[in-house]
Amino acid sequence: MLDVPARLEFRSALHEGLSPPVGELRFWMTQAFVLVVAATHLLADLKVIVPAGAFPAGVPVALLIIPVTYAALHYGLAGSAATGVWATLLWLPDLLLPNDQGHVGADLVDLALVDAVAFIVGHRIQAERLAHRVTETAIVDRLAFEARYRQLFEGSHVPILIIDSSDVVRDANRAALHLLGEGIVGRPKRVAVPCPAQPWSGGGTLARLDGGREFRLTSAPLPSSTGEASTQVVFEDVTEERRKEESATHYASLVVQADEDQRRRLSRELHDEPLQLFLHLARTLENLSEADGVPPNVTAGLARARTQAIEGAGRLRALVKDLRPPALDQLGLAPALSGLLREAEEARPSLVTDLRVSGEARRLEAQLELAAFRVAQEAVSNVVKHADASHLTVTVDFADRELRLHVDDDGKGFDPGPTPGHQAGTGCRRSEHFGLAVMAERANLQRGRLEIRSSPGHGSTIRAAFETSAGDSTT
Repeated sequence: MLDVPARLEFRSALHEGLSPPVGELRFWMTQAFVLVVAATHLLADLKVIVPAGAFPAGVPVALLIIPVTYAALHYGLAGSAATGVWATLLWLPDLLLPNDQGHVGADLVDLALVDAVAFIVGHRIQAERLAHRVTETAIVDRLAFEARYRQLFEGSHVPILIIDSSDVVRDANRAALHLLGEGIVGRPKRVAVPCPAQPWSGGGTLARLDGGREFRLTSAPLPSSTGEASTQVVFEDVTEERRKEESATHYASLVVQADEDQRRRLSRELHDEPLQLFLHLARTLENLSEADGVPPNVTAGLARARTQAIEGAGRLRALVKDLRPPALDQLGLAPALSGLLREAEEARPSLVTDLRVSGEARRLEAQLELAAFRVAQEAVSNVVKHADASHLTVTVDFADRELRLHVDDDGKGFDPGPTPGHQAGTGCRRSEHFGLAVMAERANLQRGRLEIRSSPGHGSTIRAAFETSAGDSTT
């Protein structure tokens, strides 16, 4: 059974065969030649024009190959099929002669061969013509595409380079020539574009040219009819965008620095004045309760007031530690995180915490330690307040040139949402999303990376990574 392509090809061939070029004069001259051959053979078999045996057997029918082939070459299957059918019809009177005067057996075989040749040769030539038309159409389309691309390429105000497989500049539009110089074509890319390109968070790579202008370089492969690979490199001027980004980053850095300065000032002031006043008040109340002649009911009241003063002092001390943990400045990141987890267990007795430290613990740059601690502090605070978790693990990895921080819990999880202010509706509050945004900003200010993984019912994981310098000291 024929498959679908074969059936379609057969239908196409049948359609071609049923549509002969009747408007062509040469086609009718070819049919006239067939008529002459058929009439001559018929008269010969009737012994009207030549004696019997004058034509060798098969020669008249073989002559039909000439018009069939001619029709196939000029008109394809339409011409050869029509010529074969016409020859067969014209041969019928000869085949109907009595007493086998028309050599029916031999002529039928020869006519079948002629018709087969007509179809096979015509179909082959028709297929070659179709393939040729398809190729010509593809060439025309490609040339049109190249012309349109060339028009866009030359008319674009954005600099564009074409780089071949050997990393050589093969073409450049006018904008690129104006930006990089007239002689860049034919030069290696590293010479034509003498600027280090670095990955950019906005996509592509970032390159700074002479004069301070910054460009985002994006590459895309180009199709080639010759099979040679080439790449299109587009230069997008992002100087103004980068300036705004740096300005926003600088502003955010100032805000964070101001926040930390305010925390430090409040911590110092609370420790130096209110906390000391509470402690002094507690000692005074204790002394008053122990004085002679104080009634018992007054002594009990003084004791309760002293207890409240001590509790107030404890809360102030906890607030001071939260504003600026002394362990972070004095001992480093790992001890500060250990104290943070102890406070988490005190705030939520059902929570089991674990601090894991890998690598050689060392002191890092103060701003980097502070950023890592604040990320962990916010993450732990979210777990205590919202996660309803039973286990919390903080992992700190002091790698050679990187600090990695992981905070994992087995709580109810949440949907981080597409934006920091997104309300997930799964137990994660807007304040928590704001905290995630603050964590991301703190990591970004230290050129770090922050990754948040969570889903409802499956806990959450906060991962942060910060690059460290080789000059960090070891404790």
